[in-house]
Amino acid sequence: MRSNEVRISKKKPIFPVIPSLKRYLHSYQRAANLPLRYSELLHFDETVPVLDKNGNDTLWESPLYPSHEIDRIHERLKIIYAKLKASGNYRVVEHKAIERIEYCTFGNTHPFRVKIVNRLNDVYDYFYVKQADASRIYGLELEEILSPNQVNYLVDGDTLIEEHIAGIPGDVFASHRFDKSDYNHRRIAKEFVKFNERCVITLLGDMRSYNFVVQITPDFDDFQFRIRSIDFDQQGYEGNVKIYLPQFFRDNYAYVQISMANLTEKTVLQYQQEERSSLIQRARMERHRIADLRDASSDHVITTDENINRLKKGLAKYFKEDNYDHCKTMTDLIEQNLRNVINQIGS
Repeated sequence: MRSNEVRISKKKPIFPVIPSLKRYLHSYQRAANLPLRYSELLHFDETVPVLDKNGNDTLWESPLYPSHEIDRIHERLKIIYAKLKASGNYRVVEHKAIERIEYCTFGNTHPFRVKIVNRLNDVYDYFYVKQADASRIYGLELEEILSPNQVNYLVDGDTLIEEHIAGIPGDVFASHRFDKSDYNHRRIAKEFVKFNERCVITLLGDMRSYNFVVQITPDFDDFQFRIRSIDFDQQGYEGNVKIYLPQFFRDNYAYVQISMANLTEKTVLQYQQEERSSLIQRARMERHRIADLRDASSDHVITTDENINRLKKGLAKYFKEDNYDHCKTMTDLIEQNLRNVINQIGS
Protein backbone atom coordinates (compact mmCIF):
# COMPACT_ATOMS: atom_id res chain seq x y z
CA MET A 1 0.00 0.00 0.00
CA ARG A 2 1.17 3.54 -0.70
CA SER A 3 -0.11 7.03 -0.05
CA ASN A 4 -0.19 9.86 -2.59
CA GLU A 5 -2.30 12.84 -1.62
CA VAL A 6 -5.58 13.26 -3.52
CA ARG A 7 -8.04 16.10 -3.20
CA ILE A 8 -11.66 16.73 -4.13
CA SER A 9 -11.63 20.16 -5.73
CA LYS A 10 -15.36 20.80 -6.09
CA LYS A 11 -18.38 20.11 -3.91
CA LYS A 12 -20.63 17.48 -5.46
CA PRO A 13 -24.13 18.70 -6.38
CA ILE A 14 -27.18 17.24 -4.66
CA PHE A 15 -29.18 14.95 -6.94
CA PRO A 16 -32.96 14.61 -6.53
CA VAL A 17 -34.79 11.37 -5.78
CA ILE A 18 -36.39 10.32 -9.06
CA PRO A 19 -39.64 8.29 -9.32
CA SER A 20 -37.91 4.94 -9.96
CA LEU A 21 -35.81 5.38 -6.83
CA LYS A 22 -38.92 6.38 -4.85
CA ARG A 23 -40.59 3.11 -5.92
CA TYR A 24 -37.51 1.17 -4.85
CA LEU A 25 -37.48 2.88 -1.44
CA HIS A 26 -41.15 2.07 -0.95
CA SER A 27 -40.59 -1.59 -1.87
CA TYR A 28 -37.84 -1.97 0.72
CA GLN A 29 -39.55 -0.06 3.54
CA ARG A 30 -37.28 2.97 3.29
CA ALA A 31 -40.08 5.40 2.43
CA ALA A 32 -42.09 7.11 5.17
CA ASN A 33 -44.62 9.87 5.74
CA LEU A 34 -42.76 12.21 8.06
CA PRO A 35 -44.44 14.88 10.21
CA LEU A 36 -41.53 17.30 9.76
CA ARG A 37 -39.49 18.19 6.69
CA TYR A 38 -35.86 19.19 6.48
CA SER A 39 -36.82 22.63 5.18
CA GLU A 40 -38.88 23.35 8.32
CA LEU A 41 -35.79 22.97 10.52
CA LEU A 42 -34.15 25.78 8.56
CA HIS A 43 -36.59 28.32 10.01
CA PHE A 44 -34.38 29.34 12.93
CA ASP A 45 -33.62 32.90 13.99
CA GLU A 46 -29.89 32.55 14.60
CA THR A 47 -27.25 30.04 15.67
CA VAL A 48 -24.52 29.80 18.28
CA PRO A 49 -21.30 27.77 17.83
CA VAL A 50 -21.06 24.34 19.43
CA LEU A 51 -17.74 23.86 21.24
CA ASP A 52 -16.21 20.60 22.41
CA LYS A 53 -15.18 19.96 26.02
CA ASN A 54 -11.84 21.65 25.34
CA GLY A 55 -13.45 24.79 23.92
CA ASN A 56 -12.66 24.02 20.28
CA ASP A 57 -15.09 24.79 17.47
CA THR A 58 -16.80 21.59 16.29
CA LEU A 59 -18.13 23.16 13.04
CA TRP A 60 -21.64 22.46 14.36
CA GLU A 61 -24.02 25.22 15.44
CA SER A 62 -27.05 25.28 17.73
CA PRO A 63 -30.04 26.84 15.93
CA LEU A 64 -32.33 29.03 18.02
CA TYR A 65 -36.00 28.64 17.09
CA PRO A 66 -38.93 30.92 17.90
CA SER A 67 -40.30 29.98 21.31
CA HIS A 68 -43.77 29.19 19.94
CA GLU A 69 -42.26 26.65 17.51
CA ILE A 70 -40.02 24.65 19.86
CA ASP A 71 -42.66 22.30 21.32
CA ARG A 72 -44.07 21.48 17.88
CA ILE A 73 -40.64 20.76 16.44
CA HIS A 74 -39.61 18.60 19.39
CA GLU A 75 -42.83 16.57 19.34
CA ARG A 76 -42.52 15.85 15.63
CA LEU A 77 -38.87 14.90 15.96
CA LYS A 78 -39.91 12.37 18.60
CA ILE A 79 -42.44 10.89 16.17
CA ILE A 80 -39.71 10.64 13.52
CA TYR A 81 -37.45 8.84 15.98
CA ALA A 82 -40.27 6.37 16.73
CA LYS A 83 -40.68 5.72 13.00
CA LEU A 84 -36.94 5.20 12.57
CA LYS A 85 -36.46 2.95 15.58
CA ALA A 86 -39.79 1.21 16.17
CA SER A 87 -41.90 1.37 13.00
CA GLY A 88 -43.83 4.30 14.45
CA ASN A 89 -44.63 2.80 17.87
CA TYR A 90 -44.87 5.98 19.93
CA ARG A 91 -44.47 4.15 23.25
CA VAL A 92 -40.70 4.06 22.70
CA VAL A 93 -40.55 7.85 23.05
CA GLU A 94 -43.12 8.43 25.80
CA HIS A 95 -40.36 9.11 28.33
CA LYS A 96 -37.91 10.72 25.90
CA ALA A 97 -37.19 14.37 25.27
CA ILE A 98 -35.30 16.27 22.58
CA GLU A 99 -32.35 17.75 24.43
CA ARG A 100 -30.48 19.42 21.59
CA ILE A 101 -30.62 20.17 17.86
CA GLU A 102 -27.39 21.01 16.04
CA TYR A 103 -26.78 22.18 12.49
CA CYS A 104 -23.73 21.70 10.29
CA THR A 105 -22.92 23.74 7.17
CA PHE A 106 -19.75 21.75 6.53
CA GLY A 107 -21.27 18.67 4.86
CA ASN A 108 -22.90 18.48 1.43
CA THR A 109 -26.35 17.83 2.85
CA HIS A 110 -26.09 20.40 5.71
CA PRO A 111 -27.36 17.94 8.32
CA PHE A 112 -29.19 18.51 11.56
CA ARG A 113 -28.09 16.29 14.44
CA VAL A 114 -30.74 15.59 17.07
CA LYS A 115 -29.98 14.38 20.58
CA ILE A 116 -32.85 12.53 22.26
CA VAL A 117 -32.68 11.57 25.94
CA ASN A 118 -34.59 9.10 28.10
CA ARG A 119 -35.75 11.12 31.11
CA LEU A 120 -35.95 7.99 33.29
CA ASN A 121 -32.27 7.07 33.11
CA ASP A 122 -30.50 9.80 31.04
CA VAL A 123 -29.55 7.33 28.30
CA TYR A 124 -29.32 9.25 25.03
CA ASP A 125 -29.19 8.63 21.31
CA TYR A 126 -28.69 10.69 18.16
CA PHE A 127 -30.26 10.76 14.73
CA TYR A 128 -29.87 13.02 11.69
CA VAL A 129 -32.19 15.03 9.48
CA LYS A 130 -30.67 15.80 6.07
CA GLN A 131 -31.47 16.91 2.56
CA ALA A 132 -32.30 13.82 0.53
CA ASP A 133 -29.49 13.29 -1.97
CA ALA A 134 -29.83 10.37 -4.40
CA SER A 135 -26.07 9.73 -4.38
CA ARG A 136 -26.11 9.31 -0.63
CA ILE A 137 -29.16 7.04 -0.77
CA TYR A 138 -27.46 4.77 -3.31
CA GLY A 139 -24.43 4.68 -1.01
CA LEU A 140 -26.55 3.75 1.99
CA GLU A 141 -28.23 0.97 0.02
CA LEU A 142 -24.94 -0.45 -1.24
CA GLU A 143 -23.61 -0.35 2.32
CA GLU A 144 -26.65 -2.33 3.48
CA ILE A 145 -26.39 -4.86 0.65
CA LEU A 146 -22.66 -5.38 0.13
CA SER A 147 -20.93 -4.50 3.41
CA PRO A 148 -21.00 -6.41 6.72
CA ASN A 149 -22.86 -3.43 8.23
CA GLN A 150 -26.52 -2.55 8.53
CA VAL A 151 -27.84 0.97 8.03
CA ASN A 152 -31.17 2.41 9.09
CA TYR A 153 -32.71 5.38 7.31
CA LEU A 154 -36.01 6.79 6.00
CA VAL A 155 -36.83 9.08 3.08
CA ASP A 156 -39.78 11.38 2.49
CA GLY A 157 -39.50 13.66 -0.52
CA ASP A 158 -36.56 15.98 0.03
CA THR A 159 -35.95 14.77 3.60
CA LEU A 160 -33.59 12.00 4.72
CA ILE A 161 -33.52 10.60 8.26
CA GLU A 162 -30.48 8.58 9.32
CA GLU A 163 -29.69 6.56 12.39
CA HIS A 164 -26.51 7.49 14.25
CA ILE A 165 -23.57 5.15 13.58
CA ALA A 166 -21.65 4.74 16.81
CA GLY A 167 -17.87 4.56 16.88
CA ILE A 168 -14.68 6.50 17.43
CA PRO A 169 -14.05 9.02 14.60
CA GLY A 170 -11.20 7.74 12.45
CA ASP A 171 -9.03 10.82 12.97
CA VAL A 172 -9.53 10.70 16.76
CA PHE A 173 -8.75 6.98 16.83
CA ALA A 174 -5.52 7.51 14.87
CA SER A 175 -4.31 10.38 17.07
CA HIS A 176 -5.33 9.01 20.49
CA ARG A 177 -5.73 5.23 20.31
CA PHE A 178 -2.97 3.83 18.08
CA ASP A 179 -0.49 3.82 20.96
CA LYS A 180 -2.62 1.70 23.31
CA SER A 181 -0.46 -1.27 24.20
CA ASP A 182 -3.32 -3.78 24.23
CA TYR A 183 -4.39 -3.00 20.65
CA ASN A 184 -3.09 -5.39 18.02
CA HIS A 185 -1.86 -3.20 15.18
CA ARG A 186 -2.03 -6.07 12.72
CA ARG A 187 -5.77 -6.33 13.29
CA ILE A 188 -6.20 -2.60 12.67
CA ALA A 189 -4.12 -2.83 9.50
CA LYS A 190 -6.11 -5.85 8.31
CA GLU A 191 -9.38 -3.96 8.72
CA PHE A 192 -8.04 -0.92 6.86
CA VAL A 193 -7.02 -3.10 3.91
CA LYS A 194 -10.47 -4.66 3.78
CA PHE A 195 -12.20 -1.29 4.09
CA ASN A 196 -9.99 0.07 1.31
CA GLU A 197 -10.97 -2.80 -0.98
CA ARG A 198 -14.68 -2.55 -0.22
CA CYS A 199 -14.70 1.17 -1.01
CA VAL A 200 -13.15 0.83 -4.47
CA ILE A 201 -15.42 -2.05 -5.49
CA THR A 202 -18.60 -0.25 -4.41
CA LEU A 203 -17.29 3.19 -5.52
CA LEU A 204 -17.66 4.83 -2.12
CA GLY A 205 -15.48 7.91 -2.27
CA ASP A 206 -13.90 10.46 0.07
CA MET A 207 -13.22 8.14 2.98
CA ARG A 208 -10.93 10.50 4.82
CA SER A 209 -10.48 9.62 8.47
CA TYR A 210 -13.18 12.00 9.70
CA ASN A 211 -15.70 10.35 7.36
CA PHE A 212 -15.47 6.94 9.00
CA VAL A 213 -15.55 5.56 12.53
CA VAL A 214 -13.72 2.69 14.19
CA GLN A 215 -15.78 0.24 16.22
CA ILE A 216 -13.96 -1.80 18.87
CA THR A 217 -15.28 -5.14 20.13
CA PRO A 218 -13.50 -6.95 22.99
CA ASP A 219 -13.01 -10.63 22.17
CA PHE A 220 -12.04 -13.38 24.59
CA ASP A 221 -8.33 -12.98 23.83
CA ASP A 222 -8.01 -9.71 21.88
CA PHE A 223 -9.85 -6.71 20.44
CA GLN A 224 -11.62 -6.81 17.09
CA PHE A 225 -11.87 -3.67 14.92
CA ARG A 226 -14.26 -2.60 12.22
CA ILE A 227 -14.09 0.53 10.11
CA ARG A 228 -17.49 1.92 9.08
CA SER A 229 -18.32 4.77 6.78
CA ILE A 230 -20.53 7.52 8.19
CA ASP A 231 -20.53 9.65 5.02
CA PHE A 232 -21.98 8.54 1.68
CA ASP A 233 -22.13 11.90 -0.09
CA GLN A 234 -19.39 10.96 -2.57
CA GLN A 235 -20.97 7.71 -3.74
CA GLY A 236 -20.14 7.10 -7.40
CA TYR A 237 -19.50 10.67 -8.53
CA GLU A 238 -15.77 11.34 -8.98
CA GLY A 239 -13.73 10.21 -11.98
CA ASN A 240 -10.41 9.71 -10.19
CA VAL A 241 -10.15 6.10 -9.01
CA LYS A 242 -7.94 7.18 -6.11
CA ILE A 243 -10.92 9.02 -4.58
CA TYR A 244 -12.38 5.55 -3.93
CA LEU A 245 -9.19 4.24 -2.27
CA PRO A 246 -8.84 5.52 1.32
CA GLN A 247 -5.11 4.74 1.24
CA PHE A 248 -4.50 7.76 -1.01
CA PHE A 249 -5.83 10.43 1.36
CA ARG A 250 -3.28 12.34 3.40
CA ASP A 251 -5.68 12.27 6.37
CA ASN A 252 -5.34 8.46 6.43
CA TYR A 253 -1.55 8.38 6.42
CA ALA A 254 -1.42 6.97 9.95
CA TYR A 255 -3.48 3.97 8.80
CA VAL A 256 -1.22 3.49 5.78
CA GLN A 257 1.84 3.62 8.01
CA ILE A 258 0.48 1.05 10.43
CA SER A 259 -0.41 -1.20 7.51
CA MET A 260 3.01 -0.94 5.92
CA ALA A 261 4.70 -1.63 9.27
CA ASN A 262 2.64 -4.72 10.10
CA LEU A 263 1.68 -6.36 6.81
CA THR A 264 3.64 -7.89 3.97
CA GLU A 265 2.55 -7.70 0.35
CA LYS A 266 1.44 -11.32 0.60
CA THR A 267 -0.82 -10.69 3.60
CA VAL A 268 -2.30 -7.57 1.97
CA LEU A 269 -3.27 -9.68 -1.05
CA GLN A 270 -4.71 -12.31 1.29
CA TYR A 271 -6.94 -9.78 3.08
CA GLN A 272 -8.03 -8.26 -0.22
CA GLN A 273 -9.08 -11.69 -1.40
CA GLU A 274 -10.95 -12.34 1.86
CA GLU A 275 -12.91 -9.12 1.47
CA ARG A 276 -13.66 -9.80 -2.19
CA SER A 277 -14.95 -13.28 -1.35
CA SER A 278 -17.18 -11.93 1.42
CA LEU A 279 -18.49 -9.18 -0.83
CA ILE A 280 -19.35 -11.61 -3.62
CA GLN A 281 -21.10 -13.92 -1.19
CA ARG A 282 -23.28 -11.03 -0.02
CA ALA A 283 -23.93 -9.99 -3.64
CA ARG A 284 -25.15 -13.48 -4.49
CA MET A 285 -27.44 -13.59 -1.46
CA GLU A 286 -28.91 -10.17 -2.33
CA ARG A 287 -28.91 -10.53 -6.12
CA HIS A 288 -32.62 -9.65 -6.45
CA ARG A 289 -32.24 -6.50 -4.39
CA ILE A 290 -29.16 -5.50 -6.37
CA ALA A 291 -31.11 -6.00 -9.59
CA ASP A 292 -33.92 -3.80 -8.27
CA LEU A 293 -31.43 -1.10 -7.27
CA ARG A 294 -29.81 -1.28 -10.70
CA ASP A 295 -33.19 -0.86 -12.38
CA ALA A 296 -34.01 2.08 -10.09
CA SER A 297 -30.75 3.85 -10.95
CA SER A 298 -30.31 2.89 -14.61
CA ASP A 299 -31.68 6.20 -15.96
CA HIS A 300 -30.48 8.37 -13.10
CA VAL A 301 -27.70 10.82 -14.03
CA ILE A 302 -25.61 11.28 -10.87
CA THR A 303 -22.26 12.21 -12.43
CA THR A 304 -20.75 13.42 -15.72
CA ASP A 305 -19.73 11.49 -18.81
CA GLU A 306 -16.21 12.83 -18.28
CA ASN A 307 -16.05 11.28 -14.81
CA ILE A 308 -17.36 7.93 -16.07
CA ASN A 309 -14.87 7.77 -18.94
CA ARG A 310 -11.98 8.68 -16.68
CA LEU A 311 -13.03 6.15 -14.05
CA LYS A 312 -13.27 3.37 -16.65
CA LYS A 313 -9.54 3.71 -17.29
CA GLY A 314 -8.68 3.90 -13.60
CA LEU A 315 -10.70 0.80 -12.70
CA ALA A 316 -9.32 -1.14 -15.67
CA LYS A 317 -5.82 -0.41 -14.41
CA TYR A 318 -6.66 -1.23 -10.79
CA PHE A 319 -8.33 -4.58 -11.55
CA LYS A 320 -5.99 -5.33 -14.48
CA GLU A 321 -9.06 -5.96 -16.62
CA ASP A 322 -9.80 -4.21 -19.91
CA ASN A 323 -13.55 -4.80 -19.98
CA TYR A 324 -15.15 -1.49 -18.99
CA ASP A 325 -15.85 -0.11 -22.48
CA HIS A 326 -19.54 -1.04 -22.38
CA CYS A 327 -20.16 0.80 -19.07
CA LYS A 328 -22.28 3.93 -19.39
CA THR A 329 -23.23 4.64 -15.76
CA MET A 330 -21.70 4.34 -12.31
CA THR A 331 -24.06 1.40 -11.70
CA ASP A 332 -22.55 -0.34 -14.74
CA LEU A 333 -19.07 0.23 -13.31
CA ILE A 334 -19.97 -1.30 -9.94
CA GLU A 335 -21.51 -4.33 -11.66
CA GLN A 336 -18.37 -4.74 -13.75
CA ASN A 337 -16.24 -4.51 -10.62
CA LEU A 338 -18.25 -7.37 -9.13
CA ARG A 339 -17.89 -9.44 -12.31
CA ASN A 340 -14.14 -8.90 -12.31
CA VAL A 341 -13.91 -9.95 -8.66
CA ILE A 342 -15.94 -13.10 -9.40
CA ASN A 343 -13.71 -13.97 -12.35
CA GLN A 344 -10.51 -13.37 -10.39
CA ILE A 345 -11.66 -15.42 -7.41
CA GLY A 346 -12.69 -18.27 -9.69
CA SER A 347 -9.48 -18.26 -11.70
